[in-house]
Amino acid sequence: MVAGRVVRFDSQRGYGFIAPDDGGEDVFLHVNDMLIPESAVHRGVVVEFEIEEGERGPKASAVRLARGEDGKPLAPDDDSLCDVLNTQEFTAEVTELLLAAAPSLTGEQILEVRGALAKFGRGHGWVEG
Repeated sequence: MVAGRVVRFDSQRGYGFIAPDDGGEDVFLHVNDMLIPESAVHRGVVVEFEIEEGERGPKASAVRLARGEDGKPLAPDDDSLCDVLNTQEFTAEVTELLLAAAPSLTGEQILEVRGALAKFGRGHGWVEG
Protein backbone atom coordinates (compact mmCIF):
# COMPACT_ATOMS: atom_id res chain seq x y z
CA MET A 1 0.00 0.00 0.00
CA VAL A 2 1.11 3.50 -0.86
CA ALA A 3 -0.18 6.66 0.84
CA GLY A 4 -0.84 9.97 -0.88
CA ARG A 5 -3.13 12.95 -1.24
CA VAL A 6 -5.73 13.56 -3.89
CA VAL A 7 -4.55 16.55 -5.92
CA ARG A 8 -7.53 16.66 -8.23
CA PHE A 9 -10.78 14.77 -8.70
CA ASP A 10 -13.50 15.55 -11.22
CA SER A 11 -16.66 13.77 -10.08
CA GLN A 12 -18.46 14.51 -13.36
CA ARG A 13 -15.76 12.73 -15.35
CA GLY A 14 -15.00 10.15 -12.69
CA TYR A 15 -11.25 10.55 -12.52
CA GLY A 16 -8.42 12.51 -10.94
CA PHE A 17 -4.87 12.21 -9.65
CA ILE A 18 -3.08 11.32 -6.42
CA ALA A 19 0.35 12.63 -5.36
CA PRO A 20 2.20 9.81 -3.55
CA ASP A 21 3.68 10.84 -0.21
CA ASP A 22 7.05 9.39 -1.23
CA GLY A 23 7.20 11.66 -4.28
CA GLY A 24 7.34 10.76 -7.91
CA GLU A 25 4.82 11.01 -10.68
CA ASP A 26 1.15 11.67 -9.87
CA VAL A 27 -0.97 8.53 -10.08
CA PHE A 28 -4.16 8.33 -12.15
CA LEU A 29 -7.32 7.72 -10.10
CA HIS A 30 -10.53 6.35 -11.63
CA VAL A 31 -13.87 6.06 -9.82
CA ASN A 32 -14.08 2.34 -10.67
CA ASP A 33 -10.89 1.68 -8.66
CA MET A 34 -12.14 3.21 -5.40
CA LEU A 35 -13.26 1.21 -2.36
CA ILE A 36 -14.84 4.35 -0.88
CA PRO A 37 -17.82 6.49 -1.88
CA GLU A 38 -17.09 9.00 -4.60
CA SER A 39 -18.43 11.75 -2.31
CA ALA A 40 -15.49 11.15 0.08
CA VAL A 41 -12.91 11.99 -2.58
CA HIS A 42 -11.83 15.59 -3.04
CA ARG A 43 -8.63 17.60 -3.17
CA GLY A 44 -6.42 17.10 -0.13
CA VAL A 45 -7.96 13.84 1.10
CA VAL A 46 -5.35 11.36 2.36
CA VAL A 47 -5.75 7.93 0.74
CA GLU A 48 -4.02 4.58 0.60
CA PHE A 49 -3.82 2.65 -2.64
CA GLU A 50 -2.01 0.09 -4.75
CA ILE A 51 -0.13 1.18 -7.86
CA GLU A 52 -0.57 -0.63 -11.15
CA GLU A 53 0.93 0.19 -14.52
CA GLY A 54 -1.83 1.54 -16.73
CA GLU A 55 -1.83 2.20 -20.47
CA ARG A 56 -0.61 5.77 -19.90
CA GLY A 57 1.42 5.42 -16.71
CA PRO A 58 0.85 4.64 -13.04
CA LYS A 59 -2.74 3.94 -12.01
CA ALA A 60 -4.24 3.67 -8.50
CA SER A 61 -6.32 0.68 -7.48
CA ALA A 62 -8.02 -0.43 -4.25
CA VAL A 63 -8.19 3.22 -3.18
CA ARG A 64 -9.42 3.79 0.38
CA LEU A 65 -9.24 6.52 3.01
CA ALA A 66 -6.03 6.49 5.03
CA ARG A 67 -6.71 6.10 8.74
CA GLY A 68 -4.75 7.10 11.81
CA GLU A 69 -4.03 4.91 14.81
CA ASP A 70 -7.43 5.85 16.24
CA GLY A 71 -9.15 4.44 13.14
CA LYS A 72 -10.42 7.84 12.00
CA PRO A 73 -9.69 9.11 8.47
CA LEU A 74 -6.65 11.37 8.31
CA ALA A 75 -7.53 14.99 7.68
CA PRO A 76 -5.66 17.23 5.27
CA ASP A 77 -2.98 19.12 7.19
CA ASP A 78 -2.61 21.87 4.62
CA ASP A 79 -5.06 24.70 5.27
CA SER A 80 -4.42 26.07 1.78
CA LEU A 81 -6.25 23.15 0.18
CA CYS A 82 -9.81 23.75 -0.89
CA ASP A 83 -12.38 22.23 -3.19
CA VAL A 84 -11.93 23.39 -6.77
CA LEU A 85 -15.23 23.83 -8.58
CA ASN A 86 -15.73 23.53 -12.29
CA THR A 87 -17.09 26.61 -14.07
CA GLN A 88 -20.66 25.29 -14.14
CA GLU A 89 -20.70 24.56 -10.39
CA PHE A 90 -19.10 27.91 -9.57
CA THR A 91 -21.44 30.00 -11.71
CA ALA A 92 -24.50 28.19 -10.35
CA GLU A 93 -23.44 28.93 -6.76
CA VAL A 94 -22.60 32.56 -7.58
CA THR A 95 -25.96 33.01 -9.31
CA GLU A 96 -27.84 31.74 -6.26
CA LEU A 97 -25.77 33.96 -3.97
CA LEU A 98 -26.36 37.06 -6.11
CA LEU A 99 -30.09 36.39 -6.35
CA ALA A 100 -30.32 36.05 -2.57
CA ALA A 101 -28.06 38.99 -1.72
CA ALA A 102 -29.22 41.48 -4.35
CA PRO A 103 -32.58 40.49 -5.86
CA SER A 104 -32.82 43.79 -7.74
CA LEU A 105 -29.92 42.88 -10.05
CA THR A 106 -30.93 42.30 -13.65
CA GLY A 107 -30.12 39.10 -15.49
CA GLU A 108 -27.55 40.98 -17.57
CA GLN A 109 -25.84 42.33 -14.45
CA ILE A 110 -25.72 38.86 -12.90
CA LEU A 111 -24.15 37.43 -16.07
CA GLU A 112 -21.49 40.18 -16.10
CA VAL A 113 -20.59 39.76 -12.42
CA ARG A 114 -20.66 35.98 -12.66
CA GLY A 115 -18.36 36.00 -15.72
CA ALA A 116 -15.87 38.34 -14.08
CA LEU A 117 -15.81 36.25 -10.90
CA ALA A 118 -15.33 33.01 -12.86
CA LYS A 119 -12.41 34.55 -14.78
CA PHE A 120 -10.88 35.74 -11.51
CA GLY A 121 -11.35 32.30 -9.95
CA ARG A 122 -9.75 30.51 -12.89
CA GLY A 123 -6.77 32.86 -12.67
CA HIS A 124 -6.23 31.81 -9.04
CA GLY A 125 -6.87 28.11 -9.60
CA TRP A 126 -10.14 28.17 -7.63
CA VAL A 127 -12.22 27.28 -10.69
CA GLU A 128 -11.43 24.67 -13.35
CA GLY A 129 -12.32 24.99 -16.99
